[in-house]
Amino acid sequence: MTARQAARQTARSADRVEEAEEIVKELRTALKSAGITLPTLRLDAASVAREAPSPLIELGRCNVETAALILAALR
Repeated sequence: MTARQAARQTARSADRVEEAEEIVKELRTALKSAGITLPTLRLDAASVAREAPSPLIELGRCNVETAALILAALR
C-alpha cells in the first residue's frame, strides 16, 4: 500500500468513527425524547481501536420495561 492509499484509508476510517459517534449521540437524544435511557449506549471500544476501524455501536442490556418502551416507540 502506498503512502497516499494509507492516508486515504486513515481518513475514511476517521470519517466512519465520527459518523458512528454522531449516530450514538442522535440515538441517545431520540431515545431520551421517548423516555428511554440505555446507560451502556456507546461505541464498542475494540471495534474502533483496530488499525482499520469498523465501528460497532453497543446498545447494551436493558430490562423488560425498557425493551417494551423501545418496541412501542418502533411501532
